[in-house]
Amino acid sequence: MRGSAQVQGKSKSTDKGRRSSSALRAPSPRERGEGRDIAIVGGGIIGICAAAFLAEAGLDVTLFDRTGICEETSSGNAAAFAFSDVLPLAHKGMIRQLPKWLADPLGPLSIPPAYLPKLLPWLIRFWRAGAPGKYEASLTAQAGMMKLAEAEWMDLLDRSGTRPMLREDGSLELYEGEAEFRAALSGWAARERFGIGFRHVEGENLADLQPGLSPRFVKGTFVPGWKTVADPKLLGKAVWAYAQSKGARFEMARIDRVAADQDGATLTLADGTTRQAGHIVIAAGAWSHLLARQLGDRIPLETERGYNTTLPPSAFDVRRQLIFSGHGFVITPLETGLRVGGAVELGGIERPPNFNRSKALLRKAREFLPGLDPSGGREWMGFRPSLPDSVPVVGKAARSQSVIYAFGHGHLGLTQAAATGRLIREFVLGQTSSVDLAPFSPQRF
Repeated sequence: MRGSAQVQGKSKSTDKGRRSSSALRAPSPRERGEGRDIAIVGGGIIGICAAAFLAEAGLDVTLFDRTGICEETSSGNAAAFAFSDVLPLAHKGMIRQLPKWLADPLGPLSIPPAYLPKLLPWLIRFWRAGAPGKYEASLTAQAGMMKLAEAEWMDLLDRSGTRPMLREDGSLELYEGEAEFRAALSGWAARERFGIGFRHVEGENLADLQPGLSPRFVKGTFVPGWKTVADPKLLGKAVWAYAQSKGARFEMARIDRVAADQDGATLTLADGTTRQAGHIVIAAGAWSHLLARQLGDRIPLETERGYNTTLPPSAFDVRRQLIFSGHGFVITPLETGLRVGGAVELGGIERPPNFNRSKALLRKAREFLPGLDPSGGREWMGFRPSLPDSVPVVGKAARSQSVIYAFGHGHLGLTQAAATGRLIREFVLGQTSSVDLAPFSPQRF
Protein backbone atom coordinates (compact mmCIF):
# COMPACT_ATOMS: atom_id res chain seq x y z
CA MET A 1 0.00 0.00 0.00
CA ARG A 2 1.31 3.40 -0.96
CA GLY A 3 0.55 4.87 2.47
CA SER A 4 2.45 2.19 4.44
CA ALA A 5 5.77 3.12 2.91
CA GLN A 6 5.19 6.75 3.82
CA VAL A 7 4.50 5.88 7.46
CA GLN A 8 7.64 3.76 7.70
CA GLY A 9 9.71 6.55 6.28
CA LYS A 10 8.38 8.98 8.88
CA SER A 11 9.01 6.64 11.83
CA LYS A 12 12.77 6.61 11.21
CA SER A 13 13.02 10.36 11.61
CA THR A 14 11.01 10.67 14.83
CA ASP A 15 12.76 10.89 18.22
CA LYS A 16 12.32 8.40 21.02
CA GLY A 17 9.95 10.63 22.97
CA ARG A 18 7.58 11.00 20.06
CA ARG A 19 7.63 7.25 19.38
CA SER A 20 6.76 6.61 23.02
CA SER A 21 3.92 9.17 22.92
CA SER A 22 2.42 7.87 19.67
CA ALA A 23 2.34 4.34 21.09
CA LEU A 24 -0.26 5.50 23.62
CA ARG A 25 -2.87 6.30 20.95
CA ALA A 26 -4.07 4.97 17.61
CA PRO A 27 -2.46 6.75 14.64
CA SER A 28 -4.73 9.09 12.69
CA PRO A 29 -5.60 8.35 9.03
CA ARG A 30 -3.16 11.04 7.93
CA GLU A 31 -0.38 9.44 10.03
CA ARG A 32 -1.20 6.09 8.44
CA GLY A 33 -0.75 7.63 5.00
CA GLU A 34 -4.45 7.39 4.13
CA GLY A 35 -4.79 11.06 3.17
CA ARG A 36 -4.08 9.98 -0.40
CA ASP A 37 -7.11 7.66 -0.45
CA ILE A 38 -10.04 9.39 -2.16
CA ALA A 39 -13.64 8.15 -2.20
CA ILE A 40 -15.96 9.74 -4.76
CA VAL A 41 -19.71 9.40 -4.28
CA GLY A 42 -21.45 9.60 -7.65
CA GLY A 43 -20.67 8.03 -11.02
CA GLY A 44 -22.00 10.85 -13.18
CA ILE A 45 -19.83 13.11 -15.32
CA ILE A 46 -18.70 15.25 -12.36
CA GLY A 47 -17.52 12.22 -10.40
CA ILE A 48 -15.93 10.71 -13.50
CA CYS A 49 -13.89 13.83 -14.25
CA ALA A 50 -12.90 14.18 -10.60
CA ALA A 51 -11.66 10.57 -10.68
CA ALA A 52 -9.63 11.23 -13.83
CA PHE A 53 -7.93 14.34 -12.43
CA LEU A 54 -7.18 12.74 -9.07
CA ALA A 55 -5.92 9.47 -10.56
CA GLU A 56 -3.64 11.42 -12.89
CA ALA A 57 -2.08 12.97 -9.78
CA GLY A 58 -1.22 9.51 -8.45
CA LEU A 59 -3.93 9.43 -5.79
CA ASP A 60 -5.73 6.24 -4.75
CA VAL A 61 -9.27 6.78 -6.09
CA THR A 62 -12.41 4.68 -5.61
CA LEU A 63 -15.69 5.82 -7.15
CA PHE A 64 -19.02 4.62 -5.70
CA ASP A 65 -22.36 4.61 -7.51
CA ARG A 66 -25.58 2.65 -7.05
CA THR A 67 -26.13 1.84 -10.76
CA GLY A 68 -22.87 2.19 -12.64
CA ILE A 69 -20.69 4.62 -14.56
CA CYS A 70 -22.64 7.36 -16.36
CA GLU A 71 -25.90 5.44 -16.15
CA GLU A 72 -28.24 8.07 -14.70
CA THR A 73 -28.69 11.81 -15.38
CA SER A 74 -25.34 12.24 -17.14
CA SER A 75 -26.31 9.60 -19.69
CA GLY A 76 -29.24 11.44 -21.21
CA ASN A 77 -28.41 15.15 -21.32
CA ALA A 78 -28.44 17.36 -24.40
CA ALA A 79 -24.73 16.68 -25.13
CA ALA A 80 -23.65 20.32 -25.15
CA PHE A 81 -20.40 21.90 -24.06
CA ALA A 82 -22.27 25.14 -23.41
CA PHE A 83 -19.26 27.32 -22.64
CA SER A 84 -21.10 30.47 -23.73
CA ASP A 85 -24.10 29.75 -21.47
CA VAL A 86 -23.06 32.12 -18.68
CA LEU A 87 -26.43 33.72 -17.88
CA PRO A 88 -28.05 32.67 -14.57
CA LEU A 89 -31.44 31.01 -15.09
CA ALA A 90 -33.21 33.84 -13.30
CA HIS A 91 -32.12 36.12 -16.14
CA LYS A 92 -32.92 34.04 -19.20
CA GLY A 93 -36.38 35.55 -19.36
CA MET A 94 -37.54 32.93 -16.88
CA ILE A 95 -39.00 35.32 -14.29
CA ARG A 96 -40.85 37.23 -17.02
CA GLN A 97 -42.18 34.03 -18.58
CA LEU A 98 -43.17 32.31 -15.33
CA PRO A 99 -46.90 33.18 -15.31
CA LYS A 100 -47.42 32.09 -18.92
CA TRP A 101 -45.34 28.94 -18.58
CA LEU A 102 -46.96 27.81 -15.32
CA ALA A 103 -50.39 28.16 -16.90
CA ASP A 104 -49.49 25.33 -19.29
CA PRO A 105 -49.01 22.00 -17.45
CA LEU A 106 -46.95 20.71 -20.40
CA GLY A 107 -45.10 23.97 -21.04
CA PRO A 108 -41.39 24.77 -20.58
CA LEU A 109 -41.77 25.02 -16.78
CA SER A 110 -44.09 22.96 -14.64
CA ILE A 111 -44.60 22.66 -10.88
CA PRO A 112 -46.93 19.93 -9.60
CA PRO A 113 -49.38 21.75 -7.28
CA ALA A 114 -48.81 19.28 -4.42
CA TYR A 115 -45.08 20.02 -4.54
CA LEU A 116 -45.40 23.81 -4.46
CA PRO A 117 -45.37 24.26 -0.63
CA LYS A 118 -42.11 22.33 -0.35
CA LEU A 119 -40.63 24.24 -3.27
CA LEU A 120 -41.61 27.73 -2.08
CA PRO A 121 -38.40 28.52 -0.09
CA TRP A 122 -36.29 27.62 -3.12
CA LEU A 123 -38.46 29.77 -5.41
CA ILE A 124 -38.03 32.75 -3.08
CA ARG A 125 -34.24 32.31 -3.22
CA PHE A 126 -34.46 31.98 -7.00
CA TRP A 127 -36.40 35.24 -7.24
CA ARG A 128 -33.90 37.02 -4.98
CA ALA A 129 -31.04 35.77 -7.16
CA GLY A 130 -32.45 38.04 -9.84
CA ALA A 131 -31.43 41.19 -7.96
CA PRO A 132 -28.98 43.25 -10.08
CA GLY A 133 -26.02 42.88 -7.71
CA LYS A 134 -26.47 39.14 -7.34
CA TYR A 135 -26.96 38.75 -11.07
CA GLU A 136 -23.63 40.42 -11.80
CA ALA A 137 -21.81 38.28 -9.24
CA SER A 138 -23.30 35.06 -10.64
CA LEU A 139 -22.57 36.11 -14.21
CA THR A 140 -18.92 36.86 -13.43
CA ALA A 141 -18.50 33.60 -11.51
CA GLN A 142 -19.99 31.53 -14.31
CA ALA A 143 -17.91 33.29 -16.97
CA GLY A 144 -14.73 32.46 -15.06
CA MET A 145 -15.81 28.86 -14.57
CA MET A 146 -16.66 28.51 -18.27
CA LYS A 147 -13.27 29.80 -19.38
CA LEU A 148 -11.58 27.23 -17.17
CA ALA A 149 -14.04 24.53 -18.27
CA GLU A 150 -13.28 24.94 -21.96
CA ALA A 151 -9.51 24.84 -21.44
CA GLU A 152 -9.68 21.82 -19.11
CA TRP A 153 -12.07 19.87 -21.32
CA MET A 154 -9.97 20.35 -24.44
CA ASP A 155 -6.88 19.14 -22.57
CA LEU A 156 -8.72 16.20 -20.99
CA LEU A 157 -10.15 15.13 -24.35
CA ASP A 158 -6.61 15.02 -25.72
CA ARG A 159 -5.13 13.18 -22.73
CA SER A 160 -7.93 10.61 -22.70
CA GLY A 161 -7.96 10.07 -26.46
CA THR A 162 -11.61 11.19 -26.71
CA ARG A 163 -11.13 14.26 -28.92
CA PRO A 164 -12.78 12.47 -31.90
CA MET A 165 -16.05 12.54 -29.91
CA LEU A 166 -16.08 16.37 -29.99
CA ARG A 167 -18.26 18.22 -32.51
CA GLU A 168 -17.57 21.87 -33.26
CA ASP A 169 -20.56 22.83 -35.40
CA GLY A 170 -21.80 25.74 -33.27
CA SER A 171 -25.40 26.26 -32.16
CA LEU A 172 -28.38 28.10 -33.58
CA GLU A 173 -30.85 29.84 -31.27
CA LEU A 174 -34.17 30.55 -32.97
CA TYR A 175 -36.78 33.32 -32.57
CA GLU A 176 -40.38 33.32 -33.76
CA GLY A 177 -40.69 37.08 -34.11
CA GLU A 178 -39.03 40.45 -33.70
CA ALA A 179 -40.27 40.83 -30.13
CA GLU A 180 -38.68 37.55 -29.04
CA PHE A 181 -35.45 38.47 -30.80
CA ARG A 182 -35.27 41.93 -29.17
CA ALA A 183 -35.93 40.43 -25.74
CA ALA A 184 -32.83 38.28 -26.17
CA LEU A 185 -30.46 41.12 -27.10
CA SER A 186 -29.55 42.13 -23.53
CA GLY A 187 -28.40 38.59 -22.85
CA TRP A 188 -26.20 38.59 -25.94
CA ALA A 189 -24.74 41.94 -24.89
CA ALA A 190 -23.81 40.42 -21.52
CA ARG A 191 -22.09 37.50 -23.27
CA GLU A 192 -20.23 39.89 -25.55
CA ARG A 193 -18.64 41.54 -22.49
CA PHE A 194 -16.90 38.23 -21.79
CA GLY A 195 -15.60 37.75 -25.32
CA ILE A 196 -18.22 35.24 -26.46
CA GLY A 197 -18.58 35.30 -30.23
CA PHE A 198 -21.93 35.15 -32.06
CA ARG A 199 -23.76 36.60 -35.02
CA HIS A 200 -27.44 37.25 -35.66
CA VAL A 201 -28.84 35.76 -38.87
CA GLU A 202 -32.03 35.83 -40.91
CA GLY A 203 -33.35 34.98 -44.35
CA GLU A 204 -31.08 32.87 -46.54
CA ASN A 205 -28.31 32.87 -43.93
CA LEU A 206 -30.71 31.29 -41.44
CA ALA A 207 -31.87 28.69 -43.98
CA ASP A 208 -28.29 27.81 -44.86
CA LEU A 209 -27.45 27.09 -41.22
CA GLN A 210 -30.50 24.82 -40.86
CA PRO A 211 -32.55 23.85 -43.93
CA GLY A 212 -36.15 22.77 -43.42
CA LEU A 213 -37.10 25.12 -40.59
CA SER A 214 -40.68 26.27 -40.20
CA PRO A 215 -41.16 29.81 -41.62
CA ARG A 216 -42.39 30.89 -38.17
CA PHE A 217 -38.71 31.40 -37.25
CA VAL A 218 -37.69 34.76 -38.62
CA LYS A 219 -34.29 35.24 -36.98
CA GLY A 220 -31.59 33.31 -35.21
CA THR A 221 -28.29 33.70 -33.38
CA PHE A 222 -25.39 31.50 -34.44
CA VAL A 223 -22.68 30.76 -31.85
CA PRO A 224 -19.69 29.30 -33.71
CA GLY A 225 -17.80 28.37 -30.53
CA TRP A 226 -20.60 26.17 -29.16
CA LYS A 227 -19.62 22.51 -29.03
CA THR A 228 -21.41 19.20 -28.57
CA VAL A 229 -20.30 15.60 -28.11
CA ALA A 230 -21.15 12.50 -30.11
CA ASP A 231 -23.07 11.02 -27.16
CA PRO A 232 -22.76 12.07 -23.47
CA LYS A 233 -23.04 8.53 -22.12
CA LEU A 234 -20.35 7.20 -24.43
CA LEU A 235 -18.08 10.13 -23.57
CA GLY A 236 -18.55 9.58 -19.83
CA LYS A 237 -17.69 5.91 -20.12
CA ALA A 238 -14.64 6.67 -22.27
CA VAL A 239 -13.28 9.22 -19.77
CA TRP A 240 -13.86 6.68 -16.99
CA ALA A 241 -11.87 4.09 -18.96
CA TYR A 242 -9.04 6.62 -19.02
CA ALA A 243 -9.35 7.17 -15.24
CA GLN A 244 -9.21 3.40 -14.77
CA SER A 245 -6.03 3.24 -16.83
CA LYS A 246 -4.53 5.63 -14.27
CA GLY A 247 -5.57 3.38 -11.38
CA ALA A 248 -9.08 4.54 -10.43
CA ARG A 249 -11.45 1.80 -9.21
CA PHE A 250 -15.24 1.43 -9.16
CA GLU A 251 -17.48 -0.11 -6.51
CA MET A 252 -21.21 -0.46 -7.13
CA ALA A 253 -22.91 0.52 -3.90
CA ARG A 254 -25.50 2.89 -2.51
CA ILE A 255 -24.11 5.23 0.12
CA ASP A 256 -26.46 5.67 3.07
CA ARG A 257 -24.35 7.77 5.42
CA VAL A 258 -21.23 9.90 5.52
CA ALA A 259 -19.26 10.98 8.58
CA ALA A 260 -16.04 12.94 8.82
CA ASP A 261 -13.57 14.72 11.04
CA GLN A 262 -10.33 16.56 10.33
CA ASP A 263 -8.38 13.30 9.93
CA GLY A 264 -10.55 11.53 7.39
CA ALA A 265 -14.01 10.36 6.48
CA THR A 266 -16.22 7.26 6.58
CA LEU A 267 -18.84 6.00 4.18
CA THR A 268 -21.57 3.64 5.32
CA LEU A 269 -22.93 1.52 2.49
CA ALA A 270 -26.48 0.21 2.18
CA ASP A 271 -25.34 -3.25 3.29
CA GLY A 272 -23.99 -1.81 6.55
CA THR A 273 -20.30 -2.09 5.72
CA THR A 274 -18.04 0.96 5.87
CA ARG A 275 -15.20 2.43 3.86
CA GLN A 276 -12.59 4.89 5.15
CA ALA A 277 -10.78 7.52 3.11
CA GLY A 278 -8.57 10.54 3.60
CA HIS A 279 -11.01 12.60 1.52
CA ILE A 280 -14.56 12.12 0.28
CA VAL A 281 -15.90 13.95 -2.78
CA ILE A 282 -19.70 14.21 -2.81
CA ALA A 283 -20.79 14.43 -6.45
CA ALA A 284 -24.10 12.58 -6.24
CA GLY A 285 -26.14 15.06 -8.27
CA ALA A 286 -29.69 15.60 -7.07
CA TRP A 287 -29.08 13.45 -3.97
CA SER A 288 -25.97 15.30 -2.82
CA HIS A 289 -27.66 17.72 -0.42
CA LEU A 290 -29.08 14.79 1.56
CA LEU A 291 -25.55 13.60 2.31
CA ALA A 292 -24.35 17.15 2.99
CA ARG A 293 -27.10 17.55 5.57
CA GLN A 294 -25.63 14.63 7.54
CA LEU A 295 -22.46 16.72 7.84
CA GLY A 296 -24.29 19.82 9.06
CA ASP A 297 -24.47 21.71 5.74
CA ARG A 298 -27.98 22.67 4.62
CA ILE A 299 -27.69 23.49 0.94
CA PRO A 300 -30.88 24.56 -0.92
CA LEU A 301 -30.65 22.17 -3.84
CA GLU A 302 -33.74 21.48 -5.91
CA THR A 303 -34.36 19.00 -8.72
CA GLU A 304 -35.15 20.08 -12.26
CA ARG A 305 -36.60 17.03 -13.92
CA GLY A 306 -35.71 17.11 -17.61
CA TYR A 307 -37.36 15.05 -20.34
CA ASN A 308 -36.32 14.01 -23.81
CA THR A 309 -36.97 11.65 -26.69
CA THR A 310 -34.10 10.25 -28.74
CA LEU A 311 -35.17 9.51 -32.31
CA PRO A 312 -33.28 7.42 -34.88
CA PRO A 313 -30.48 9.33 -36.68
CA SER A 314 -32.54 9.37 -39.88
CA ALA A 315 -35.42 11.35 -38.29
CA PHE A 316 -34.19 14.68 -39.73
CA ASP A 317 -30.97 16.23 -41.02
CA VAL A 318 -30.19 18.54 -38.12
CA ARG A 319 -26.87 20.28 -38.81
CA ARG A 320 -26.07 21.54 -35.30
CA GLN A 321 -27.75 21.96 -31.94
CA LEU A 322 -30.97 23.97 -32.33
CA ILE A 323 -32.12 26.00 -29.34
CA PHE A 324 -35.78 27.00 -28.99
CA SER A 325 -35.38 29.26 -25.97
CA GLY A 326 -38.96 30.52 -26.06
CA HIS A 327 -40.13 26.96 -25.59
CA GLY A 328 -37.36 25.74 -23.28
CA PHE A 329 -35.95 22.87 -25.30
CA VAL A 330 -33.22 21.90 -27.77
CA ILE A 331 -32.66 19.41 -30.57
CA THR A 332 -29.22 17.82 -30.75
CA PRO A 333 -27.82 15.55 -33.48
CA LEU A 334 -25.95 12.68 -31.80
CA GLU A 335 -23.97 9.75 -33.14
CA THR A 336 -26.69 7.56 -31.63
CA GLY A 337 -29.76 9.52 -32.70
CA LEU A 338 -31.57 12.84 -32.68
CA ARG A 339 -32.29 14.05 -29.14
CA VAL A 340 -35.33 16.28 -28.56
CA GLY A 341 -35.47 17.46 -25.00
CA GLY A 342 -35.28 20.02 -22.25
CA ALA A 343 -37.95 21.87 -20.30
CA VAL A 344 -38.09 22.01 -16.50
CA GLU A 345 -40.35 20.23 -14.05
CA LEU A 346 -39.62 21.24 -10.47
CA GLY A 347 -40.95 18.14 -8.82
CA GLY A 348 -38.30 16.56 -6.60
CA ILE A 349 -36.74 13.11 -6.83
CA GLU A 350 -39.60 10.86 -5.75
CA ARG A 351 -42.53 11.61 -8.08
CA PRO A 352 -42.93 9.21 -11.05
CA PRO A 353 -42.03 10.58 -14.50
CA ASN A 354 -44.69 12.38 -16.54
CA PHE A 355 -43.75 11.36 -20.07
CA ASN A 356 -46.56 13.49 -21.48
CA ARG A 357 -43.91 16.21 -21.26
CA SER A 358 -41.64 14.30 -23.64
CA LYS A 359 -44.55 13.85 -26.04
CA ALA A 360 -45.37 17.57 -25.89
CA LEU A 361 -41.78 18.47 -26.82
CA LEU A 362 -41.86 16.04 -29.72
CA ARG A 363 -45.11 17.54 -31.03
CA LYS A 364 -43.49 20.98 -31.00
CA ALA A 365 -40.41 19.63 -32.77
CA ARG A 366 -42.64 18.34 -35.57
CA GLU A 367 -44.14 21.81 -35.97
CA PHE A 368 -40.73 23.50 -35.98
CA LEU A 369 -39.16 20.97 -38.39
CA PRO A 370 -42.09 19.97 -40.64
CA GLY A 371 -40.21 17.05 -42.22
CA LEU A 372 -39.31 15.41 -38.90
CA ASP A 373 -40.15 11.70 -38.56
CA PRO A 374 -41.31 11.22 -34.93
CA SER A 375 -41.41 7.42 -34.97
CA GLY A 376 -39.13 4.99 -33.17
CA GLY A 377 -38.20 7.31 -30.29
CA ARG A 378 -36.94 6.41 -26.81
CA GLU A 379 -38.28 8.51 -23.91
CA TRP A 380 -36.16 9.43 -20.89
CA MET A 381 -36.24 11.55 -17.74
CA GLY A 382 -33.31 12.77 -15.63
CA PHE A 383 -32.70 14.88 -12.52
CA ARG A 384 -30.76 18.13 -12.84
CA PRO A 385 -29.38 19.27 -9.45
CA SER A 386 -29.99 23.02 -9.32
CA LEU A 387 -29.24 25.82 -6.89
CA PRO A 388 -31.27 29.05 -6.87
CA ASP A 389 -28.42 31.27 -8.10
CA SER A 390 -27.45 28.83 -10.91
CA VAL A 391 -23.91 28.57 -9.49
CA PRO A 392 -22.70 25.12 -8.36
CA VAL A 393 -21.28 24.23 -4.97
CA VAL A 394 -17.55 23.45 -5.16
CA GLY A 395 -15.87 23.56 -1.77
CA LYS A 396 -15.24 21.93 1.58
CA ALA A 397 -17.77 20.95 4.22
CA ALA A 398 -18.09 23.41 7.10
CA ARG A 399 -17.07 20.91 9.78
CA SER A 400 -14.42 18.89 7.95
CA GLN A 401 -11.56 19.57 5.59
CA SER A 402 -11.85 15.92 4.51
CA VAL A 403 -15.13 16.36 2.58
CA ILE A 404 -15.39 18.23 -0.72
CA TYR A 405 -18.73 19.07 -2.31
CA ALA A 406 -19.10 19.16 -6.10
CA PHE A 407 -22.75 19.42 -7.12
CA GLY A 408 -25.57 21.74 -8.16
CA HIS A 409 -24.42 22.34 -11.74
CA GLY A 410 -28.00 22.33 -13.08
CA HIS A 411 -28.02 22.23 -16.88
CA LEU A 412 -24.24 22.59 -17.02
CA GLY A 413 -22.87 19.42 -15.44
CA LEU A 414 -21.30 18.10 -18.64
CA THR A 415 -20.01 21.56 -19.56
CA GLN A 416 -18.34 22.28 -16.21
CA ALA A 417 -17.23 18.76 -15.27
CA ALA A 418 -13.57 19.06 -16.30
CA ALA A 419 -13.19 22.42 -14.54
CA THR A 420 -14.74 20.92 -11.41
CA GLY A 421 -12.34 17.98 -11.59
CA ARG A 422 -9.43 20.38 -11.77
CA LEU A 423 -10.70 22.36 -8.76
CA ILE A 424 -11.20 19.20 -6.69
CA ARG A 425 -7.64 18.10 -7.40
CA GLU A 426 -6.40 21.51 -6.27
CA PHE A 427 -8.37 21.16 -3.02
CA VAL A 428 -6.96 17.71 -2.29
CA LEU A 429 -3.37 18.66 -3.09
CA GLY A 430 -3.57 22.02 -1.30
CA GLN A 431 -2.81 23.98 -4.46
CA THR A 432 -3.85 27.52 -5.31
CA SER A 433 -7.26 27.49 -6.98
CA SER A 434 -7.59 28.26 -10.69
CA VAL A 435 -10.61 30.51 -10.03
CA ASP A 436 -11.98 32.57 -7.15
CA LEU A 437 -13.94 29.98 -5.19
CA ALA A 438 -15.90 32.38 -2.97
CA PRO A 439 -18.97 32.43 -5.30
CA PHE A 440 -19.02 28.61 -5.26
CA SER A 441 -18.77 28.22 -1.48
CA PRO A 442 -21.14 25.70 0.14
CA GLN A 443 -21.52 28.17 3.02
CA ARG A 444 -22.79 31.06 0.87
CA PHE A 445 -26.45 30.35 1.53
